[in-house]
Amino acid sequence: MPENRKQPQSKFTADRNIPGAFEGETITRRRFMVATTHTAGAVATAAVLLPAIGFAAGSPIFERAPVIWTPVGKPTDFPDDDYVPRVITTTQGIGEVGKTTVYMRARNPDIDDVEGNPAPPSTDAPVIAISSRCMHLGCPVRWTSAAQRFICPCHGGVYGFLGQVSGGPPVRPLDHFYTRMRNGNVEVGPRYSVNSQFKRFPSYRDPGQPLDGIGQYLYPGRFSTPKNP
Repeated sequence: MPENRKQPQSKFTADRNIPGAFEGETITRRRFMVATTHTAGAVATAAVLLPAIGFAAGSPIFERAPVIWTPVGKPTDFPDDDYVPRVITTTQGIGEVGKTTVYMRARNPDIDDVEGNPAPPSTDAPVIAISSRCMHLGCPVRWTSAAQRFICPCHGGVYGFLGQVSGGPPVRPLDHFYTRMRNGNVEVGPRYSVNSQFKRFPSYRDPGQPLDGIGQYLYPGRFSTPKNP
């Protein structure tokens, strides 16, 4: 008895009684348009993703930057009741753009070691190094000896003697820098951020990012931040 075999379906749309089909057509216009749309979408997606993937694969953004230490003088060069500006290198190989100004003073036990006072944490060197970058939008602040304040000329940010916010829009105290002693000289290293209680965070955050309360969890440190010295 012969087997009942199912006849293969014709590849022509007219043989399959598809409405609007014409003789010799092998694919419907609907399927053609869908395939064309999907192909165009795939091409557009690849045009965006492939360069981004290539950039990420060849970019050092996920690598830790090398730690740079800049000698800035002897401990006796810095008073304990005033700040002295120093220029240090934060990024090598890019000229003046990779430098920044820090304000430095000798550590003052009467101010910095008072219990309950939000003072900067201890460092290897007997000095305090404070960033000149405002924690509002990153404008450069200036130390004014007469007023005993750090003042930002851009938007009216004001900081006290310890770098704590005392007025204006900044969201946290000025950043600090690690310091150390080498061969009798003070050296300034990587930057780090502090919250309103001067709790040190292992890496620095960008201006405008608060580090109190939930803010410390919303703004993780950068991948490129140097490791703790």
